[in-house]
Amino acid sequence: MEYVTALPHPRSEADGPARSGRRSLALALLCGALGAAVALLATRQRWSEGTATVAGGAFPLTAKGSDVTGVPAALAIVGLAALVAVFAVRRAGRLLVSALLALSGAGTVAAALLGVSDSSALDEKAAQAAGDTSATVDGLSHTAWPYVAAVGGLLLLVAGLLALRYGRNWPAMSGRYERDGAPKARRRAAAVDPDRPEDLWKALDRGEDPTGA
Repeated sequence: MEYVTALPHPRSEADGPARSGRRSLALALLCGALGAAVALLATRQRWSEGTATVAGGAFPLTAKGSDVTGVPAALAIVGLAALVAVFAVRRAGRLLVSALLALSGAGTVAAALLGVSDSSALDEKAAQAAGDTSATVDGLSHTAWPYVAAVGGLLLLVAGLLALRYGRNWPAMSGRYERDGAPKARRRAAAVDPDRPEDLWKALDRGEDPTGA
């Protein structure tokens, strides 16, 4: 009895870039969408708290991330828009949009970390509560949410770097192109033979006029 050993099919040279492109695409989408969501969520949470002296007593004060700085939320929205725009452009346009995505992430990280030590929002609230423009907040403390926003920015930055590195292998958002970017060939309907009844019925099923009128 003879045994036949099945030989593995040789892999195409294009399989490597295609596989890395699919993986990087999935990772970039995950990092970008998750990073923007995390940054936006973090800016709506309490970033800092303290007290103001009002009528001889301590008045509690809190400030959300959006009170401290609006930069992380704005850049997160820009980064999310850039992530979508990556698939709508090609070549140089894709490179520029990918760079914008990366810069949005880096800016979100920087703004969030700067917000950790920012007391201006609470100082303004202390002045309003005390009725004294020179009043400042006492016992200032910060939560972990600014660092969460920075993590969201870091994920956006990773998505941008992936787009810069592998974006040329990603498909564009168009139904007229195959995965390799080549236009799809349109199927031509077969010629109808008026002497063959089956061809006439098939043409009618396709919604065509078999008489050619």
